Amino acid sequence: MSDFFEIDFLSVESSKSGDAIAIRYESDNVIRIHVTDGGFQETGDKLVEHMNSYYGEPTFIDSVMVTHPDGDHSGGLRKVLEEFEVGELWMLRPWLYVNELIDRFSRFSSVENLTKRLKEIYPNIAALEELAEENDTPIREPLQGAAIGKFRVMAPTKSRYLDLVVESEKTPESVKDAREPLASALGTLVEKAAAKDVALLRAPWGDESFSPEETSPENDMSVVQYALLCDIKVLLTADAGRRALSEAADYAPYVGLALPGIDRIQVPHHGSRRNISTEILDRWVGAPLPSPPAKGEEKFTAIVSCAKKDEDHPRKAVVRAFMHRGAEVFTTQGAREGGGLRTRHNAPEREGWSAATPLDYPTQQEA
Repeated sequence: MSDFFEIDFLSVESSKSGDAIAIRYESDNVIRIHVTDGGFQETGDKLVEHMNSYYGEPTFIDSVMVTHPDGDHSGGLRKVLEEFEVGELWMLRPWLYVNELIDRFSRFSSVENLTKRLKEIYPNIAALEELAEENDTPIREPLQGAAIGKFRVMAPTKSRYLDLVVESEKTPESVKDAREPLASALGTLVEKAAAKDVALLRAPWGDESFSPEETSPENDMSVVQYALLCDIKVLLTADAGRRALSEAADYAPYVGLALPGIDRIQVPHHGSRRNISTEILDRWVGAPLPSPPAKGEEKFTAIVSCAKKDEDHPRKAVVRAFMHRGAEVFTTQGAREGGGLRTRHNAPEREGWSAATPLDYPTQQEA
């Protein structure tokens, strides 16, 4: 078989959206399987079954990537580590850097205590670390510049990652505990509830509306990956925010990537308005077109991982913004029951799989 690739965005069905991506590709007569995130714990069985069904019942997975610690990305990977021999587990563990971090946490003077606390705060990756060590699976650091087969890590840099660990509300310095005034806590709850009630306004082609708020530090820890597969440029973003995507774009020349120009892109954070901006999209996929492209003349493919029950994702403003730049936008919400979306080149046909239907252009967007 000639060089090929198939990237499967599995449906992660819950009240919230998640990411579980299985990738198989051949390059220079070598076939590799590269898993990026595994959804929630219950998604793990689906991910294992999928690879057994469509990847030839493998016993070995070359690489598993944990983009960031959230349970909707890391939960299902435990099953992958249990069922397969894994060549390398790639994930960032903040406790590895306690010697560099401890001076930034005034409540801690002991490296051991800070290490213990960080493992308690990030239990998903702590559990994966323990399982990997039991299986003698090497754990690598996915920091900017790391090469994983044909994939390159575009972000984060180590310095920005450490800053995000300190900024995170989960970490000991900033975590909100019982001493927080009740009124402040209630205010936060009201603010979160109100955020879901977003008015939709009719808007002309090209008009864009994004949230002024940034995504969380945990989301911005996301590992951004780029690969050139069969001369097709692929970008996986996980839940990366604007800072992460800007850092990744700054690094593009060092991997020979001339921007703008991506052929297959994962829409960040299930289509949240807090993760992208007009400027970010202009850098990665180009400026808006003056009018919609004709059917069949779209410039690139954008894929959103979002659950059918998730009423908040993807945001219409985000779908519009990608379409403004010539994208065909697909979501896993439209996938068959228990399935997902596959984007491929030269990969074999699959029985029961058919062409997916792209989204229509939303004439309204969030105010």
